Amino acid sequence: MTPDQTAIRDAALAWAIRTGEPDFADWDGFTAWLEADPAHARAYDAVQATLDEAAALVPEAEAAPVPSAANDNPPGWLEGNRAWLGGAIAAVLVLATTFLLGLWPQGETLYTTAPGETRLIALGDGSTVDLGGGSRLAVEGMRAARLEAGQALFTIRHDAANPFVLDAGGTRLVDAGTVFDVRLSGPALDVAVAEGAVIIDPEAQAVRVDAGERAVGGAGGRFDVAPVDIAAVGEWRRGRISFADASLAEIAAELTRATGIAFTSDDRATRLSGSIALDSLRADPRALEPLLGVRVQPQDGGDGWVITAR
Repeated sequence: MTPDQTAIRDAALAWAIRTGEPDFADWDGFTAWLEADPAHARAYDAVQATLDEAAALVPEAEAAPVPSAANDNPPGWLEGNRAWLGGAIAAVLVLATTFLLGLWPQGETLYTTAPGETRLIALGDGSTVDLGGGSRLAVEGMRAARLEAGQALFTIRHDAANPFVLDAGGTRLVDAGTVFDVRLSGPALDVAVAEGAVIIDPEAQAVRVDAGERAVGGAGGRFDVAPVDIAAVGEWRRGRISFADASLAEIAAELTRATGIAFTSDDRATRLSGSIALDSLRADPRALEPLLGVRVQPQDGGDGWVITAR
């Protein structure tokens, strides 16, 4: 089984357990997950079949009366059979987990995207990750991940007892009911929060980044927190990226990752701020010239483009 299939299996099992809970209400999230990929529905059906097989293995001698549609069970029926129900459910889950572990391997799942490519990852507990172009993300279960390069927008279902933890370039981030965007470029780390909060390096610096704030720093270094427009958090999903006091070399690298078009620049002195619609660059890389006041020329002997200051 491929890493992608393993992740889909994990998500399907989580949804199967959640949808079986009496108080489950996130049907919109479940439907969105099913419709995101035909493989999701197939995996969910397979998991449900496994759960049914596991349930069938619970000894019939232990079975308790099943409530009728008319709900005419005697008073105290639920209380009298609660212990059996708990044991049966536990048995089914143990058997199902055993079956699933035997059918599919466990472990870390690595997701990668090519420059210009984006990808939606469902974690199974209702949380999602939008992975940007030229990125690498390792996911372990539903509550832990490691961003190795690139950018990702995390939409995390809050669980105070089991918070989501992200390792980004060796820096630990813990969510507090959050929608947050993380960009990792070499040692530079940029964290912007749209909802909730993120705690950066909780064991040492414990930098809290709330909604409408952005923290910029590096591995082992100090993080500076500043305001950010919430609407701009994760805007790359809508085909736009913004820069604040970035060098031309940094801008070129980010444009390459986001568009899949090879941009280069040796200029690390010129620093610019601005916002760029990516579709215009895909149609014509020279559209960057009036946007940032730079010069964009074809690379000699190559397919890329070179950005220089005017």
